[in-house]
Amino acid sequence: MFGNYYSLFPFPFSLFFVPLHAIMKFQLLKTDPQTNARAGLITTDHGQIETPIFMPVGTVGSVKGVNVRDLKEDVRAQIILGNTYHLYLRPGTEILQKAGGLHRFGGWDRPILTDSGGFQVFSLAGIRKLTEEGCTFQSHIDGSRHTFTPERVMDIERSIGADIIMSLDECPPGTSDYNYAKKSLGLTHRWLDRCIKRLDETEPLYGYSQSLFPIVQGCTFRDLREQSAEYIASKEADGNAIGGLAVGEPTEVMYEMIEVVNAILPKDKPRYLMGVGTPANILEAIERGVDMFDCVMPTRNGRNAMLFTSQGIMNMRNKKWEDDFSPIDSDGTAWVDTFYSKAYLHHLFKAQELLALQIGSIHNLAFYLWLVGEARRHILAGDFPTWKAGMLKQVTQRI
Repeated sequence: MFGNYYSLFPFPFSLFFVPLHAIMKFQLLKTDPQTNARAGLITTDHGQIETPIFMPVGTVGSVKGVNVRDLKEDVRAQIILGNTYHLYLRPGTEILQKAGGLHRFGGWDRPILTDSGGFQVFSLAGIRKLTEEGCTFQSHIDGSRHTFTPERVMDIERSIGADIIMSLDECPPGTSDYNYAKKSLGLTHRWLDRCIKRLDETEPLYGYSQSLFPIVQGCTFRDLREQSAEYIASKEADGNAIGGLAVGEPTEVMYEMIEVVNAILPKDKPRYLMGVGTPANILEAIERGVDMFDCVMPTRNGRNAMLFTSQGIMNMRNKKWEDDFSPIDSDGTAWVDTFYSKAYLHHLFKAQELLALQIGSIHNLAFYLWLVGEARRHILAGDFPTWKAGMLKQVTQRI
């Protein structure tokens, strides 16, 4: 019965086979008694995810400069991201459907999450128009005009085929005034209802389930965040996201909003803080009950010679590393520590060698995955607060 099916794809069938009946599940294993830090386990049709977890960002279907083998073996990524806006524009949903979805297109057989493109639309402030119906925008590639409605975005995310998909929202600037933030929040909630309706009317395209995460918005206004968290919680989704933070507001305000929201979001569902952030941000958010993170910082900074390590932050272009032949991270948190010294990586960046960009990216991603893994280990061991206090001092210092 599988003869014709095998011929559709050049990959072994077993690489991508998943049971048709499974749905996403979340098991909360332990909550730290002194904080709200949590250790859990998410089960999807494409595998399990140990939380807290960091998700490398693969905006256009790839994590920039890092291949699938390195993501699995060296970074030890359990889930990666794709971006609806970028994948819609290029290669487009027709190609993705012909390929059998993003998993097959990119050769990644573990879980994938796609955002809805809402943040990208927010960043296109000069070339987009918001209405009740949706958002009309110009492509950053060729200037062509397109419209995202909640229904259209759900169709696109069906075509991409991620395990976890996000609802379409408006991500207002962190400096928005109260009236704008309130109006924006109402629009986001109405769009969410339309997203849910559209998913109820359609089916996944590739034989495995997809879970929708609604997004809490409300800028930096406590009452709006509370309203949004309550509305999102009422939808009883498989998981929930916190959006609209790290967009210009002070760090302490961001932490306050996380606390406000997590006091309301259900404890038996995973919580995803979108687009955040530095190692310190992640540790603080874990302490406040966040389970999932993503950010372009590890790869972007790694390509620009800024490395995050267990001892602190390093600029690999600094002359001080010129004759330092010690491992990049003395704790051995990343694969590059086995092969490359600080002096060698310094040389590669100074010589503008492409390998430097790859090493920097893989190291930073591996460090982020090591950091959340250590947080999980200490939550389960019962000494998270003590470990976090010491680690926070280390990862924020410049060396």
